[in-house]
Amino acid sequence: MSQNELYPIFLKVSQLNVLIIGGGNVALEKLTFLLKSSPNAQVLVVSKDFDEKLIELTEEFNVSTVTAAYSKSALKNKQIVIAATNNEQVNKQIYLDAKSENILINVADTPKLCDFYLGGIVTKGNIKIAISTNGKSPTLAKRLRQFFEEVIPDNIDDLANNLNAFRKTIKGNFQEKVDTLNDLTKGIIEKK
Repeated sequence: MSQNELYPIFLKVSQLNVLIIGGGNVALEKLTFLLKSSPNAQVLVVSKDFDEKLIELTEEFNVSTVTAAYSKSALKNKQIVIAATNNEQVNKQIYLDAKSENILINVADTPKLCDFYLGGIVTKGNIKIAISTNGKSPTLAKRLRQFFEEVIPDNIDDLANNLNAFRKTIKGNFQEKVDTLNDLTKGIIEKK
C-alpha cells in the first residue's frame, strides 16, 4: 500500500509572489481556490486571453494581470508558479523553466510535474485543515472538505482563542504546559 509522503505547510502567500499562467477555466479554478483561502495573496496572472469570470475575480481582489504569451521572464522574482494553460507543451516548458530557477511549480492536472498540490481546505476562523489525496482524487478531497465543514462547529474559533489566552497564563516548563493543555482539551475528541 502506498503512503502519502507529502509534507503539509501553510504558506503566507500575502508575502510571496505567485504567478499563474493561463486565463481559462483551469486558471480561474486555481485562482479562486487560492483567493478563497488567502484573499490577500500577491498574484500575477499572465495569459494571451482571459475569460470574463477570471477578469472579474482579478478586479475584485488585488490581482495583477498581463496580457501576453508565456515567457521565462515572467518567472522573475516569483516563488510559486501555477501552470494552467490549455497547451501541454507550454505547461511542460513552464515546468522546466521554473525548475531551472528553483521555483516551486504546480502544473494543473499533471501530478508528475508538480512540486506541490492544491488540496481541499476547511477554514473556520483561525482553524484551517488541509486535505490531500496525494494527487489521486480532487473529488474525494472536495467531499472530505464538505464533510469537515459540516461537522466542525462554527464556534471552534472561540475555543482556539480561549485556549490561546489560557495558555499564556499557565505556569511551569514547556512539558508541564503541554500536559495541562492536553488534559484540558482531551474531551474534544473523546467519543461519547
